Amino acid sequence: MNLATQIRLPELKNVSPEQIVATARQSGVVGAGGAGFPTYVKLQSKAEIFLVNAAECEPMLKVDQQLMVTEAQALIQGLRYGMQATGAKEGIIALKEKYRQAIATLTPLLPENVRLHILPDVYPAGDEVITIWLATGRRVPPAQLPITIGVVVNNVQSLINLAKAIDEQHPVTHRTLTINGAIQRPMTLSVPLGTKISELIEYAGGCTVANPAFINGGPMMGKYLADIDTPVTKTTGGILVFPDDHLLIKRRLRSNEQILAMAKTVCEQCRLCTDLCPRHLIGHELSPHLLVKSMGYKQFAKPSTLLSALTCSECSVCESYACPVEISPMRINQMLKAELRAANVRYEGEIEPQDPMAEHRMVPISRLISRLNLQPYYQEAPLTELSWTPERVDIPLQQHIGAPSVPVVHTGDQVRVGDCIAEPASDALSVGLHASITGTVTDITNHAITLCRG
Repeated sequence: MNLATQIRLPELKNVSPEQIVATARQSGVVGAGGAGFPTYVKLQSKAEIFLVNAAECEPMLKVDQQLMVTEAQALIQGLRYGMQATGAKEGIIALKEKYRQAIATLTPLLPENVRLHILPDVYPAGDEVITIWLATGRRVPPAQLPITIGVVVNNVQSLINLAKAIDEQHPVTHRTLTINGAIQRPMTLSVPLGTKISELIEYAGGCTVANPAFINGGPMMGKYLADIDTPVTKTTGGILVFPDDHLLIKRRLRSNEQILAMAKTVCEQCRLCTDLCPRHLIGHELSPHLLVKSMGYKQFAKPSTLLSALTCSECSVCESYACPVEISPMRINQMLKAELRAANVRYEGEIEPQDPMAEHRMVPISRLISRLNLQPYYQEAPLTELSWTPERVDIPLQQHIGAPSVPVVHTGDQVRVGDCIAEPASDALSVGLHASITGTVTDITNHAITLCRG
């Protein structure tokens, strides 16, 4: 980098690693995707590399690529605090070449020990195990955490939230998400936690199809949303609208019985699902075609083959792209995972050599869009400022993996945005919760705290 063009960042606050960890826990910072793993736990690790997963490779989601432009300084500050807490000597922001505005904005802000790594426009570049491999060359062994190879991974929004918690004493109260698909005004916006998804759909102008169906998340890994009065949580990355006869909706509505019947009668063991499985390509034992076969011949399957289902990331390549006959190895893996976890067993296996064609078998996003028939619904969804506050929010006490937060308010209490309404559960994996609107506590249940505006 040309140091003459480098922009000077504000000094980091004089906080110890322990204070950074405590602030992350109390402020409610969690992973902004997946299970919402509490960030403070990762910050307790000692790492060599702190990696920002900014791939955002789910088609139709536009959050990270826009936040990296508008909140670039906060992202770098959050990364620096993460490195300070973990002792990491190198920071890497892994993002795609097509995010040109983000690259241009971030580049002059980069400290000497932080670099950008440009990812190809493939799926699933955002699976953290694949991101690590692409950005560092290191491979996470199956069923192990990234820290076992000296890497900590956080995503964009989590680090922005960390920086604001430390520098501005601003806890997590909002979530930035994308509303896209068959919607009148596709947009990306930050909304108060606990806002009803139905209200956001109305705010975006409503659906453009008469028979809408909804996905919470991306088209590959998002979940079918049966109730659009569900509240926004810290892990709500997107709300996608499709007609109810779209293949993505029909696949999600198939029953387990239908999935199993297809697996037992239709699979021809072509092994395309395994040849394109990202985890298998980098050397994990996971072989989706063998797991499909095991549903009909479980008694002949190797125990380690069955246990390898536990290492599946559920990226959906096998279901959504690879299988030519509409089988869902991913759903079969989910069923096996449930059985194996109920039996309290773990997978133990060594990493094997990576497939020599691994880098060439990642799925190009352009082909994925075509395969999933997303072209009619693939829109820009620009970052938009929310000009409305909900009358009511229902803030779930559990928005992350671990124990629910413990309410510290009572019905009738007046709260302002940012006030603590629930403390982390003591001696448990848990984080704090904070008011997302100014108003009155009107209800407290075992599951949520309701606030009404005014």
